[in-house]
Amino acid sequence: MEKQLHLSRLPSRPPMPTGVQSGSKMRMGPGRKRDFSPVPWSQYFESMEDVEVENESSKDSFRIYRIGSEGPVLLLLHGGGHSALSWAVFSAVIFNRINCRVVAIDLRGHGDTKVKNSEDLSAETMSKDVGKVIEALYGENLPPIMLIGHSMGGAIAVHAAASNLVPSLLGLCVIDVVEGTAMDALNSMQNFLRSRPKTFRSLENAIEWSVKSGQIRNLESAKVSMVGQVKKCEDHLSSVDSKAFEGIIEEEEEEEEGESNNKRKKEDDLELKECSYTWRIELAKTEKYWDGWFRGLSNLFLSCSVPKLLLLAGVDRLDKDLTIGQMQGKFQMQVLPQCGHAVHEDAPEKVAEALAAFMVRHKFTESKGGFQCLFPAC
Repeated sequence: MEKQLHLSRLPSRPPMPTGVQSGSKMRMGPGRKRDFSPVPWSQYFESMEDVEVENESSKDSFRIYRIGSEGPVLLLLHGGGHSALSWAVFSAVIFNRINCRVVAIDLRGHGDTKVKNSEDLSAETMSKDVGKVIEALYGENLPPIMLIGHSMGGAIAVHAAASNLVPSLLGLCVIDVVEGTAMDALNSMQNFLRSRPKTFRSLENAIEWSVKSGQIRNLESAKVSMVGQVKKCEDHLSSVDSKAFEGIIEEEEEEEEGESNNKRKKEDDLELKECSYTWRIELAKTEKYWDGWFRGLSNLFLSCSVPKLLLLAGVDRLDKDLTIGQMQGKFQMQVLPQCGHAVHEDAPEKVAEALAAFMVRHKFTESKGGFQCLFPAC
């Protein structure tokens, strides 16, 4: 196993002070034009690397982003369809709160990670990937590690922790993923994925859609996160009809359902012909793995012996097993209102504050930059 430095280190710049809603179309409102220009990773991370992991018959390459050189490692696992860049704003904020190192990983099949079998997104394979990347990075000198995962990444973090794939595990933080809610949502997931535009004519359009659709509610987060979610189409025309994009975000409300479906099909056909950017991963094709990510997750989470933190966008997401576990004090829970599903993108400051307080309270690290822990026991 070996790791190769992909790009030179760049100094990070702390950011100014982000969910999934329906992908239904939204009209552009009046007012001052907002800037939807993409922002590079280097504004939030110090370095970007490709970590090579040896498998039986090949080498897999995992893209990671890092900041910091001392303290415990915060290992960040993104949600389905996202990338390590979804943690960009949060990473810069938490780094200014506590003494820590941050490592954000592009998981298998996502972002700029390149593996021989990118379609194997089983919980077992992906959690083993996490263990292999950690071993490639640190060898036998493992630093204390805090696993933090959002949605699918939260499920993978739980599987990795429960399987003892992180020997130096300090604690576990899961963001907005609960077995009961996730299993219920699977029935409507394909409808949600079909409702999203298949293509965008530019990165700016992709960022604009993500904010106006409510998928990411924080513009700063969207400007860096969407870069990792979409890619250039392999074959696209040099000139794109603007109506292709307008058709994505605007829909006549008075149309009957059948007419709307026909219109969407025509728009999809047009999009595929005149494509500049499309999604990096076709999530609809990963359906066979969804059940394996989430079934039994609550009991797995409760079985992990390390201190645990569950951050939710709404208390309604808590299922029966976790409700009982929370009453028994088996984990700490915090609800962050007014957030979408991408809690760490919608409200990076709030998530960083909750995690920093949790880690200081458990004496995993020390605060810095004047951060004050709100817990009496700190």
